[in-house]
Amino acid sequence: MAPERLNRWIDGFVDRHGPPSVTASASVVRLEGADGAVAECQVPFPPLTSSGGGPMARLVTHVRTERRIGVLLVRLGGHAAGIFQGEELLSSKVGSRQVHGRSAAGGWSQRRFARRREKQVDQAHEAAAEVALRVLGPHVEELEAVVLGGDRRAVDALRPDRRLAPVFALETEPFLTVPDPRLVILRDTPAQFRAVRIRVSDPV
Repeated sequence: MAPERLNRWIDGFVDRHGPPSVTASASVVRLEGADGAVAECQVPFPPLTSSGGGPMARLVTHVRTERRIGVLLVRLGGHAAGIFQGEELLSSKVGSRQVHGRSAAGGWSQRRFARRREKQVDQAHEAAAEVALRVLGPHVEELEAVVLGGDRRAVDALRPDRRLAPVFALETEPFLTVPDPRLVILRDTPAQFRAVRIRVSDPV
């Protein structure tokens, strides 16, 4: 749910299910309608704002707050890093490295191919790490959080790089499952990381 649509969605929930009772934790705002329907709103970038009225008013204020967020997308052979202020992409770098698919051949040629592919994978990981360091590294103190995405295995391959420890220290959900990290894909990520995820359970 886009932050700008949250108020309208809440009004619709009340219309359908009656005035709700509302409880809140640092990470979830829970609405239970008069008919027993329940909506659990996951708080993006927790904890929930501590001031500004009741839980729903605080949630609306929280999700509409403009934040400076780092994004790092990595898939095998492709990577992108960017810094957003709200929905605006302030700086970014996108790159790729060729990585061949696995060979079905056997014998010596397969082993030689495997060594060449392993080297390509290492080079792809190094290129992704360098881009993350160049774009995000100098600004980690300015960032509220870093959102990761792409392929989890490719991202996890960068975690042992100690240079990236300050970047991973800011990691927050959600993990963005995206295709090859191109600039157009990076530009669209705010629609995912700013969204409010809502789980609705209808009355029994």
